[in-house]
Amino acid sequence: MRAVVFDAFGADPEVREVPAPEPPPGGAVIRVEATGLCRSDWHGWQGHDPDIRVLPHVPGHELAGVVEAVGPGVASWRPGDRVTVPFVCACGSCAACLSGDQQVCERQTQPGFTRWGSFAEYVAVDHADVNLVRLPGEMSFSTAASLGCRFATSYRAVTAVGRVRPDEWVVVHGCGGVGLSAVMIAAAAGARVVAVDVSAGALELARKFGAVACVGAEPSGAEPPGAGAFEAGPPGAGPSRAGAPRAEPSRAEPSGAGVEVAERVRELTSGGAHVSIDALGSPETCVASIESLRRRGRHVQIGLLPGLTPLPMGRVIGYELELLGSHGMAAHAYPAMLEAVASGALRPDALVTRSIGLEEAGAALASIGSVPGVTMILPPRR
Repeated sequence: MRAVVFDAFGADPEVREVPAPEPPPGGAVIRVEATGLCRSDWHGWQGHDPDIRVLPHVPGHELAGVVEAVGPGVASWRPGDRVTVPFVCACGSCAACLSGDQQVCERQTQPGFTRWGSFAEYVAVDHADVNLVRLPGEMSFSTAASLGCRFATSYRAVTAVGRVRPDEWVVVHGCGGVGLSAVMIAAAAGARVVAVDVSAGALELARKFGAVACVGAEPSGAEPPGAGAFEAGPPGAGPSRAGAPRAEPSRAEPSGAGVEVAERVRELTSGGAHVSIDALGSPETCVASIESLRRRGRHVQIGLLPGLTPLPMGRVIGYELELLGSHGMAAHAYPAMLEAVASGALRPDALVTRSIGLEEAGAALASIGSVPGVTMILPPRR
């Protein structure tokens, strides 16, 4: 098969012929029809993720396609089925999975990180009966792939973790793919959404997707283009797609633009947001998000952070704030989201601002963040 491959972290990815995968026991091989380009792919390419241990490597984890083959033990899927898959492939049998929390599976695997990913014509997926999601017949592969990790993660973060209700104020810090998804989903839930970003183009899209107000933030200059931030998990914690060198501790209070952002949000929302979402993942956006909340507000952390990020805990205690994390969404939770997409209440397809081929994927990976919205990669058909 043809795939996007890098031989060293940070080295130029190239498209070349590599062996096609075989279906693992209990798993499946998917013919990739569309795959999203995500900030997490950039981190993997840069070597920030400890789950990528063997090179060469094929990135990519937001995908939709057709089942090509299934391994022994698969009961629910056959070649020809149209499917997508969460970025967390759960084992189905650990304590977390048995409680219905497959998004934090203790033995999770992830295409593009623990194994070769979907910037290719074919990709292997573990535990097909647990992880594959059947697509509605009218849903395009690009729309399904745009659900990926970003939209599905935001959907659960807004509806289940953040518990957003109609007429509440919701502020979204960082309007990349995750943040724009959160803006759209919160607006569809009837919330009044404030969007925060350094990019005028991103804020323009946020308004299009339902933000009632936008706040421009000054770039901190602390991160390279396309960078989010990752947290290194403890030894033995298992795959987390969350490994970066430990960062130096930052100040626990927002400074400069962070102070101004929080103050502006509190002004716009008459005292602070009910729910604030850090969709980027930096010490500055995390602290500004907490500072943006009113009393008894709820902070939801989606963007992954560097280790040892000090937080304004005095405000957390004094205001009785909730600090919540959100990590993906299990396959069994997809039906409600798919119904909202089918009804037109949610339009993840509108987040896709460009489509490219495999040959362009390497350059797009290197420049991620330079184009607002979601970039979709369409592998060639043979």
